[in-house]
Amino acid sequence: MIVREEKALGVRGQFKERLHHKILIVGGGTAGLTVAAQLSHKGVEDVAVLEPSEKHYYQAVWTLVGAGAYHPEASVRPQEKLIPRGVRWIQDYAQEIDPERQVVRTLNGREIGYDFLVVAAGIQLDWHRIEGLEETLGKNGVSSNYRFDLAPKTWAFIQQLKGGVALFTAPSTPIKCGGAPQKIMYLTADYTRRKGIAKDTQIVFGSAGTTIFGVPEVKAVLDRVVERYGIQTQFHHELVAVDGEKREATFEFTPNHPEVKANPGAQRPRVTLPFDFLHVVPPQSAPDFLKQSPLADPSTPLGWVQVDKHTLQHVRFPNVFSLGDASSLPTSKTGAAIRKQAPVLVANLLSVMKGQAPQKQYHGYTSCPLVTAYGKMFLAEFLYDNVWHPTVPLINTQKERYDMWLLKKHGLPFLYWNLMLKGRA
Repeated sequence: MIVREEKALGVRGQFKERLHHKILIVGGGTAGLTVAAQLSHKGVEDVAVLEPSEKHYYQAVWTLVGAGAYHPEASVRPQEKLIPRGVRWIQDYAQEIDPERQVVRTLNGREIGYDFLVVAAGIQLDWHRIEGLEETLGKNGVSSNYRFDLAPKTWAFIQQLKGGVALFTAPSTPIKCGGAPQKIMYLTADYTRRKGIAKDTQIVFGSAGTTIFGVPEVKAVLDRVVERYGIQTQFHHELVAVDGEKREATFEFTPNHPEVKANPGAQRPRVTLPFDFLHVVPPQSAPDFLKQSPLADPSTPLGWVQVDKHTLQHVRFPNVFSLGDASSLPTSKTGAAIRKQAPVLVANLLSVMKGQAPQKQYHGYTSCPLVTAYGKMFLAEFLYDNVWHPTVPLINTQKERYDMWLLKKHGLPFLYWNLMLKGRA
C-alpha cells in the first residue's frame, strides 16, 4: 500500500507536524527509488521517501528528444505509481538536515526524525551562474536538453539551421551524464550532413574541460568522431555569459588554460563567440540545503554529501549514507553508476542497522552511452581513476554500432522503468 502524506502548510520555523521513520530517503529520483525498492524487496519496514515532485523523468533520453528521435511524453511517469508498496511518500521539499538531532526539516512545516538517513537528493542546475542565460532560454536559438520543456526546443532550433555556427558548451563542474554535452553535438553534426548543409555549418565545442574525454580508450574513439565531423574544439573555455539578442556567447579561460598558467595572478582573458544555435549545459552542484548542512564535503563549495567512496557511508555520521548525483563519489554521475551503487548501499546500510561494519565495496563503475550519429552509439564503461572496464560479453562496445543505438533508444528505457526502479536490476 502506498501511503501519501499531503502537504502540511506551515510557517517557517514552526513545525505543524512531526514524523519519525526508521529509514528516511531524501529524494525520489533514480537513486532514491532504486534504494527504496531494494529495501522493500528485503522486507525492511518503516521506510519513507521525501520527494516533492508529482512527476518522475527518465532524463537519459532527453538527448534523443532534443534530436527529434524520441517522444518527450515517453520520458515521464506519475511519481505516485513508482513509490514501492509499503513505502511512505512524503510529498514535500527538504529544507534543512540536522544530523546531530537526526531530523530533516521541510519547507511545508514538518520535522521528520530518522534512525538512518539515505541522501539521494540529486543535482541542482545553476542556470543563474551564466549571465543572461535564463532570460534567453528557449528563444534566440538557445536551448538545453537538461530540462524537459527545453529538449523539444533543441530539436526545433536544429531544424531551423540553414548553416552558420552551432555552439555547444560544457561547464567545469561535475554534471549529470558527462557525455550529454557531446551527444547532442554529434547528432546535430550528423543532421547537417543528412540535410546537405554541413559545408555551411561550423560545429564548435566550447568546453571548460581539458580533453574530449578522460578515459583514454574512449578519447581515442571520440577524437575520430570529432575529426570526421570537422568539429572545432575549444577546451579550457568556461561559458560565463549569453546575449541572446546579439546571439553571442562569452567564455572565460579556465585556470588550466595555457595563457592563464603563463600569467598567474592576471585577470583571466575572455572571448566572445557568435552562434546561430547554442546548446548550453549549465554548471551544477548539490541542492542548496545540502551545501548548508553538516553533511557537505568541506573541501568543495559544491556541497556534495561526503561519503566513503567504497562503502557509501558518511565519513562523520555513520547512520547516514548517500549515492547518486548528490554524493561526493568521484565518478561520473549517471544512472548506470546508481545501478551499481544501490545494492552496495543497501547491503552496508543493513549491516550498520545490525551493529556491524559495512563490508560491500563500490569500485566506481559507471557507463555512458555515447551517441555519435543517428543509428550509431558506443558504450563507455569505466571505474574509479578512469580505468576502462567493458562488461558486455561478445560485443566490441568500443565501436560505433547500430545495436548499441537500439540499446539506448529501447533497451535502457525498458531496463529503467521495469527493472531498475523496481529494485530488480
